[in-house]
Amino acid sequence: MKSALQKGMNWKPVKSVSHALLAKKWTFLLVSIAFLLGRAVILESLMPFAVAYFAVIYFMRKDVYGWVAASLVAGSWFASDPAPLWIAMEIAVVFLLLKGLETYERAELSTAPIIVFVSTMLVQLFGVFIGDTLSWYSFMMVVVEASLSFVLTLVFIHAIPVLTMTKKSAALKHEEIICVMILLASVMTGAVGWMIEGMSAEHIMSRYMLLLFAMAGGAPLGASVGVVAGLILSLADFSAIVQMSMLAFAGLLAGLLRDGGKMAAAFGMLLGTSILSIYIGTQADVMSSTWESVAAATLLLLTPRSVIRIISRYVPGTNEHVKSQHDYAKRVREVTAERVVQFSEVFRQLSSSFGQLNQNLAEVSREEEIGNFMNAVAAKSCANCHRQNACWEDKFFHTYKMMTDMMTTVEEKRAPSPKEFPRAWTTHCIKTPQVMSIMSHQYELYQNNKYWKKQIYESRQLVADQLTGVSQVMDDLSKEIKREGQTLHLQEEQIREAVEGLGLSVQGVDIINLEEGNVEIEVYHSFEKGFDECRKIIAPLLSDILGEHIAVKSEVSPTSPGEPTQAIFGSAKQFEVETGVAGAAKGGDLLSGDSFSLVELGNGKFAVAISDGMGNGERALQESSAALAILQQLLQSGMDEKLAVKSVNSVLLLRSAEEMYATVDLAIVDLYTAYTTFMKIGSTPSFIKRGKEVIPITANNLPIGIIQDIDVDFVSMQLLPGDTLVMMSDGIFDAPGHAVNKEMWMKRIIGELATDDPQEMADTLLDTVVRYHDGEIVDDMTVLVARIDKHLPEWTSFRWPGMNRMERPRTVS
Repeated sequence: MKSALQKGMNWKPVKSVSHALLAKKWTFLLVSIAFLLGRAVILESLMPFAVAYFAVIYFMRKDVYGWVAASLVAGSWFASDPAPLWIAMEIAVVFLLLKGLETYERAELSTAPIIVFVSTMLVQLFGVFIGDTLSWYSFMMVVVEASLSFVLTLVFIHAIPVLTMTKKSAALKHEEIICVMILLASVMTGAVGWMIEGMSAEHIMSRYMLLLFAMAGGAPLGASVGVVAGLILSLADFSAIVQMSMLAFAGLLAGLLRDGGKMAAAFGMLLGTSILSIYIGTQADVMSSTWESVAAATLLLLTPRSVIRIISRYVPGTNEHVKSQHDYAKRVREVTAERVVQFSEVFRQLSSSFGQLNQNLAEVSREEEIGNFMNAVAAKSCANCHRQNACWEDKFFHTYKMMTDMMTTVEEKRAPSPKEFPRAWTTHCIKTPQVMSIMSHQYELYQNNKYWKKQIYESRQLVADQLTGVSQVMDDLSKEIKREGQTLHLQEEQIREAVEGLGLSVQGVDIINLEEGNVEIEVYHSFEKGFDECRKIIAPLLSDILGEHIAVKSEVSPTSPGEPTQAIFGSAKQFEVETGVAGAAKGGDLLSGDSFSLVELGNGKFAVAISDGMGNGERALQESSAALAILQQLLQSGMDEKLAVKSVNSVLLLRSAEEMYATVDLAIVDLYTAYTTFMKIGSTPSFIKRGKEVIPITANNLPIGIIQDIDVDFVSMQLLPGDTLVMMSDGIFDAPGHAVNKEMWMKRIIGELATDDPQEMADTLLDTVVRYHDGEIVDDMTVLVARIDKHLPEWTSFRWPGMNRMERPRTVS
C-alpha cells in the first residue's frame, strides 16, 4: 500500500513549494537586514555597512541583490543623517566595477574587500572635493570609512553564510563566531533611536541576543557578545558607552546561571544590568534599563528551546556541538560500513562466479574429451577418404573400437611401427599409418590443452580463494566500523569521574573499544614525569570498573609544549609467551634455508612459525621466507587461517614453473585462554613439554607449493601455564638417522632437559644434535621454543568506594 501511494503521488511539487517558501524566508531576512544596515551610522557620520553588505550579497545571492540595494538606499532615508544619494552612488560604483571584472572573468569573492575599499574611497573623495571646505580631517575620515568598509566586507563574508545556515561545515571557528556577533551588533545599530513605550529598541535587541548566546555557549560566549555588542553600540551612540561594560557583566552572569534554565539566565542578566545602572545612572535610567531587561527576558522565554540548541551546535565546546559531531561521525561510519558490506558482497559474488566457472570446467567428462579427440582425428584423416561412409555408417561400432584401441596405444606411448600394426587395423582401414600419425599429433595437442586448462583452473581457484578472503576481511572491517560507531559518552564520563574522584585531573577520555578482551581507551593528561600515575593508579582503577585486567599499552609524549600526553590503555592478556630460537646453516654457511617468525596477530593472538625451504642456501631461504611473509600478512589482515595457508600454496604454485616448495609449521596461541591451534604442512612433529611429560603434535601431508588441493591439518590443544612448545626443522628431527625411532629419540632428549628457559632449551637442543654428528652440521637446523606463562599484572586492581562496574554496549553482530 505504501509503495502504491508513493507511486501514485508526485512529491516534486511539494518539494518545490517548500524550497520556494524557504527561499522567500531567507530573502525577507536579507532584505530586512539591508534596511537596518542602510540606516546604521557610527561615529556620527560614517555609514560603512551598506556597501560592504551589498558586495557580499552580490556574490552569495545574485537573485536578491537588486532588492538588497533598494532596501539599503531606503534605510539610509531614515538614518539620523540621511544620505541615500551617497549610498546609491557607492553601490553603483561597486556594481560597475564588478560587471567590468566579470567581463574579464576576474570577479571573485576574494576581490570584494578591495572593490568596496576603492568604491568607498572614490565616492567619499568626490563628496569632499565638491564640498565647501577641504581639510585633513575630512580626508582622514574618508580613509577611516573606506577602511571600515574593507574590514566589514571580510566580516560579512564569514558571517552571512552562518546566519543563513548555508555554511557547509557545522563546526565554527572562534573568528566566525565573532564575525556573526559583529554582524548582529551592526544590525542593532540600525535600530538606534527607535523607542518602544519608552524603551530603547537596540538595548532590548542587544540584551536578547546576549541571553541567546549565553544560554547556548555559557559565560565566555555571553561575555564576548556583551563586549562586541556594547562596543559597536557605543560607536553609534556616544552616550551608550557604559553599555559595553554593562552588557559584558550581564552576559557573564547569564552564562554562569544558564544551567538553571531560562529563568536563571534572565535573572543573571537582569542582575548584571541593574547593578551597573544603579551605580552609574539616575533613577529613571535604572527603571528604563530594568524594563528593557524584562522585555529581553520575555523574548527569551518565548523563544523555542530548539533555537538555542541550533545555536549551541555551532559553538565549539558545547554538549550540543559535541553531540552533533558524534552524530555526524556516526552517520559517516554507518555509510562507510554499508559501502564496505556492499563491496564485500561484490567480492563474494565474484568469488562465486569464478567457482562456478571452475565447476563447469571440471564437469567435462572423460567421454566428452574422448569424443572430441575422436572427432578431431576423424575430421583430418577420414574426411577425404572414399570409404568414410562404409567405416562411420555401416561399421560405426567396429571403427569406433579400432580408434579407441589406437588412442590407448598412443596414450601408453607404445605406438607400433607400420609393420607391427595389428591385422585388424590394416584390414579395416587403408590409411592406418596416416591415422596413427594424426592421432599422435592430436594427442600432443590434447595434452597441451589439458595442461593449460589445469593452469587456468588453478589460477581461477586462486582468484576465487583470494576474493573469498578479501570478502571475509571486509565483513570483519564493517563490523569493526559499526562497533566503533557506538555512542559511549556515558562510559567516558564514568571513567572521567572515577579518575577525578581520586584527585587526578585528565583533559580527555576517548573510548575506542569496550569489547571484552579487546578494550582500548585513550586518556589525555598532563601529569609530571616520575610518578607513573597511569600504571599505578588509573590502570588498576579501570581494571576494577571493567572487571578485567587493564594495562598501559603505550604513552605518546606531546610534540609541542602545552599539548597533553596520550596514554593508551588496553586489555591485559591472561597469558604471555617467552621465546627462544637457535639455528645453524648446513656446513657452517651464512645462509640457512630455514625461516622462522614470531609475531602478534592482533586480537590477543600470538603466532610462532617455522618454514623449511627445498634444499639449502639462498634459494631455500627465499622460498621459506616468502611463505612465512605472505602467511603473516594474510593472518594479520584477519583472513581465516586455512584460507591463508591455501592462498600461500597457490602463490607458490604460480610464481614459477620450476619445482619449489616449503614446509610450514605454525602455532597460533590465544593469549586470553592459552588455547592453541597447530597447522602443520609437510613439517616435522612439534612437542609440548609439560613437566616430565612430552606430548608430540604430528601431521601427514605434503609441503605447500607442490599440489593445488593441499590438505591442512588442524590440531587444537588447551595449553597450561608452564607448558613449553618445541618446534623444529627436519635438520633437527632427522638427526638420529633412519635406524632410530626419531620421535622417541626427540621425546627423550626434550624430557631430559634440565632448564625451563626457552633460549637455553633451544641452544641445548641444537648443541645436542651437532654433538651427535661429531660437530658436523649436516643440514639446515632451526629450533624454536615458546613457553606459556600466566600473566601477572604489575599492579593489582583496587576497589574505590562508590565506583560501579561499567555497563558495556552490545557487540555488533
